[in-house]
This record gives sequence, structure tokens and C-alpha cells, in this order.
Amino acid sequence: MATTYDGDQGDVSRRDFIYLATTAFAAVGAAAALWPLIDQMNPDASALSLASIDVDLTPVPEGAAITVLWRGKPVFIRHRTAEEIKKAQAVQVAELKDPYAEVLGAPSDLPATDANRTKDGKSQWLVLIGICTHLGCVPKGQAPGDEKGPYGGWFCPCHGSMYDTAGRIRQGPAPRNLDVPPYQFTADTKILIG
Repeated sequence: MATTYDGDQGDVSRRDFIYLATTAFAAVGAAAALWPLIDQMNPDASALSLASIDVDLTPVPEGAAITVLWRGKPVFIRHRTAEEIKKAQAVQVAELKDPYAEVLGAPSDLPATDANRTKDGKSQWLVLIGICTHLGCVPKGQAPGDEKGPYGGWFCPCHGSMYDTAGRIRQGPAPRNLDVPPYQFTADTKILIG
């Protein structure tokens, strides 16, 4: 013999609907309350605008260097002379303290040859993040009168790290070569960093 509940059937479904509606309303309310907290973690417009920068290399004569800011870091851009390129290409990877190219976004085991630290057909342009890999100082070597060390590149006066004309560590406490940021040529004398 089956028992039926005539009046209770409506109450049970109405109660279930109220529970479901309350739960859904609470979930939507919680999501709406949390969204501003999550959204504030996104970078603001000023940070996004620095994600990549265009640099015109036209005013940089051969043998000169400029420094630009990318993501709050100094980026060294040097228009190398034929002699600087020749010196950099003559160095054997086995002689280097850090045998890896340290190109951001490239395989980590890429050898530190001059060709791997510059762009094909544009070896006269060297682009590096200008932060010493020892303790984060900014090495000297950008200005015409700066001490460049015996390798003709950059010299960090804080602790004596010396880099060659390809930005590779040659002497001193720095453990790695200067990093090469991601960049590409958009024209013969224009690059996009980032």
C-alpha cells in the first residue's frame, strides 16, 4: 500500500526552489563582491604601455650607445664598430665564465656566441638589459668617457664585474652574462623591445 502526500508535495518543491534561489543569489553576490579584489591585481594602463617600446636607432652613430627604459629596467643599445664585432666573434665559448647566451624567451642552453646574442644581419646592434647579474648594479660603459674594462664592453664598479663587447661576463663575481631582452627589428633602424 503506497502513501501519498497531497499537500506536502507543493511545499517540498517550493522549499527546494527557495534553497536553490538563495544559493544562486549568494554565489552571484560573492562573485560580484570578489571581482574588484581580483581585478585590482591586473596591471594598470601605465604598466601595460611599458610592456613593449619602439626605439628609433637612426640618431645612434657607430661606436655610440644609448640607454632606454623597458619595464623599469635600463636597456643598453650599442651600435658596435667593426672592431668590436670582430673581437666579440673571436671569443670561443669555452673561454667564457657563462657559456649560455641568456636570451630571454630562447632555449636556456643556447651557446653564448656573438651570433646568438644579436640578430641575423644586424650584428652591429647589441641590445642588453643593463643590470649586472651579480647584485643588480648598472654597469658603466654607455657614456663615451666611461670605464669599459679590458674587454671593451661594460665594467661594474660596485664589485668589479667586467663584460665584453657582446655583454658576456669575462671577469669578476657576476655569475651570468647580461640578459638579452626579447626584441625584433621592425625596420632597418627601428626595434620593438618586448
